[in-house]
Amino acid sequence: MKVLLLKDPKERDSGPDPYIQELGSYGFEATLIPVLSFEFVSLQSLYEKLSHPECYGGLIFTSPRAVEAVKLCLKENSKNEAWTKSLKQKWNAKSTYVVGKATASLVEEIGLAPQGEKCGNAEKLAGYICLKETPNSSSLLFPCGALKREVLPTVLKEKGILLESLTIYQTAQHPNLQESLKNYFSQQGMPASIAFFSPSGVKFCLQHIQKFSGNFADQIKFAAIGPTTAEAMEAEGVPVSCTAENPTPQDLAAGIKKAFHL
Repeated sequence: MKVLLLKDPKERDSGPDPYIQELGSYGFEATLIPVLSFEFVSLQSLYEKLSHPECYGGLIFTSPRAVEAVKLCLKENSKNEAWTKSLKQKWNAKSTYVVGKATASLVEEIGLAPQGEKCGNAEKLAGYICLKETPNSSSLLFPCGALKREVLPTVLKEKGILLESLTIYQTAQHPNLQESLKNYFSQQGMPASIAFFSPSGVKFCLQHIQKFSGNFADQIKFAAIGPTTAEAMEAEGVPVSCTAENPTPQDLAAGIKKAFHL
């Protein structure tokens, strides 16, 4: 059975993608098509804020991209030295909140200790932060994408927890998306399942999938990596066959397996 994964390749170059591996262990033949392209912005402003940990109560990362932006900031030797010598330790005296394992492991790579990674989405993480933080203390620094949802900022604001958001990347459709989807459907045929990994993915892919699958779209089982993506799918009238309990390869593969009653 073929599964089409509408996601970017994993952050590191080494070895096969864990989603392809995990689905393979269940006998699924998974193919990955990158959906999004990212442009980083305001990196100088991000570094200036990272240079003043005393002004903040901690950090929040809800996507791997946001941590990648920090890595880019630290590429210059002088900045990397300042980070390694003193800034990292100062930030480590504060909390670094994250959503998901992929983001957590990137946070560890820059020398910080992630908290809350088991919260599968921003809404759950917001609840977790509210239990940990004291209202009206120093702001939490939140480097994020231009398309961030307002769930986390809204929940924190209601509880009096101060947040300073900084947009550090913009999301666009991957330049090869339409061509890649066209090639997939013409060469591989109809997949048994298609998994979406973000609301943006739903927005950019759906029209192409409907076009290339024609009358067979209702035979495809559509999967979501989490509740936010599932909501975006339902809003577009896409029937959601399964939503991963957590945004991990194991949970997605288990959900797809269950959807086929295997």
